[in-house]
Amino acid sequence: MKNQKKLLGEERREMILNLLKTSPAPVTGGELASQANVSRQVIVGDITLLKTKNEPIIATSQGYIYMQLQNSLHLFERTIAVCHTPDQTEEELNLLVDQGVTVKDVKIEHPVYGDLTASLMVSNRKDVKQFLYNIRNTKAALLSALTGGIHLHTISATSEQTLDEAEKALAEAGFLLE
Repeated sequence: MKNQKKLLGEERREMILNLLKTSPAPVTGGELASQANVSRQVIVGDITLLKTKNEPIIATSQGYIYMQLQNSLHLFERTIAVCHTPDQTEEELNLLVDQGVTVKDVKIEHPVYGDLTASLMVSNRKDVKQFLYNIRNTKAALLSALTGGIHLHTISATSEQTLDEAEKALAEAGFLLE
């Protein structure tokens, strides 16, 4: 890697966009840094600059995703309110993805900062496992820990019925805040 040419400025950001647009899976900052022969911090700056140009890049616990519009697939969305302990996070997320929904984000209402939102983009058990591994590995706190377990999720699916079934499963498990 020492002999690899370091990509500069616009050329590097164009390479980042191309990689994200063509990748079927999230791409980590480390992977992008390795490809461009720069530090991960340089990539974080590049992603920020790309976002200021309205590039639909989302940072998830699995890496960066380029959110391309999918014209052929109409997704339904809804926001749900839930409450549970940190130890029940895996159960809650698995319940949702097992119903066929994508958990797009988590939101809390912070007493000082107001509404805080973090992207999740988990849609299967592998994503849930990776998200929880990243939480444990970095010793990061779940946002819901700041609000006694109360939080919101934006969920999406290919039908309203799927969203209804996911809500029903959460209610039956005692997670849905009503």
